[in-house]
Amino acid sequence: MILARYHYPVPKIFYVQLMVGSNEFIGEGRTRQAARHNAAMKALQVLRNEPIPEKPPQGSEEKKETEENSDASKSEISLVYEIALKRNMPVSFEVLKESGPPHMKSFLTRVTVGEFTAEGEGNSKKLSKKRAAFSVLQELKKLPFLPVVEKPKMHFKKRPKTILKQAGPEYGQGMNPISRLAQIQQAKKEKEPEYTLLSERGMPRRREFIMQVKVGSEVATGTGPSKKVSKRNAAEAMLLQLGYRASTPLQQNPPEQVSVTRHTPVHLHHRGDCRL
Repeated sequence: MILARYHYPVPKIFYVQLMVGSNEFIGEGRTRQAARHNAAMKALQVLRNEPIPEKPPQGSEEKKETEENSDASKSEISLVYEIALKRNMPVSFEVLKESGPPHMKSFLTRVTVGEFTAEGEGNSKKLSKKRAAFSVLQELKKLPFLPVVEKPKMHFKKRPKTILKQAGPEYGQGMNPISRLAQIQQAKKEKEPEYTLLSERGMPRRREFIMQVKVGSEVATGTGPSKKVSKRNAAEAMLLQLGYRASTPLQQNPPEQVSVTRHTPVHLHHRGDCRL
């Protein structure tokens, strides 16, 4: 009889080392993520009651180092424009020379930043411009560090409202009655007028619309050959009802023109009256 040996897999255990300042924490778990979580939990339990250290003020050299680290992801051309903007210096790129056959072109570009000038060469305009910017950056980084000036906080005054709080009977004369009524309601801080089309009647070419306007408990109506005119007349009627003076006279049909025709005398000759 043959006895077979069975090997059971031993579960793996992952260990993670976490350093927080001078403190060291070891976390363990069945997976890498579980080991990280275990180390973080141990660190939180120990560091929870410790005060947070204050960050010392950075010197000019440390600020330069932090700026260099933050500028690592930016292109040379962008850094040139950024430094020039901070120092109020003009920037210009100029292609000085273009030589070589069509398949092997060579470009020479000059960059000028204030008093600093540099040149760059490459097989494309973009590459030559980038190399010129890289060269002038070496000179611009030697400039002294600019002091940080805190900008004063700007306080803006609120503009006064142009709408009068107390609108007299003459307020808004000459305006469109619809706009005038709306502004008066806003000045009173009341609800805006509500317009409702009551009816529409008449032949297609001779339509008549009746519009109703409601302001609080007041109701007025206006008629007209279109919705716009009937709404305008309803607003005007409401203004008069509320005690305001007329904005403009209501639209009236122009007086009919009387045509005058001149009658010229016509002489009729009958055959019997004709004399030979």
